[in-house]
Amino acid sequence: MQARVYVTLKRGVLDPQGKAVALSLSSMGFEEVEDVRLGKFIEVKLADGSSPEKAKERLTEMCQRLLANTVIEDYRIEIVGA
Repeated sequence: MQARVYVTLKRGVLDPQGKAVALSLSSMGFEEVEDVRLGKFIEVKLADGSSPEKAKERLTEMCQRLLANTVIEDYRIEIVGA
């Protein structure tokens, strides 16, 4: 079973990397870009034998303890190949 975890800064948290990318895109001629927010994409392969619900529960624990800084970041878990 595989899972995808998307970690992004919470709304209202300054995203200097996103601003830098937005400015660069604008300077490259992509004037249609209004804003860019960067985040992390984490792919986790899990041992077979666990239910999707249990896997999501364990991944939530992983996010809260290591993968995301829950003070400033949100995360979303997607179970694939279950």
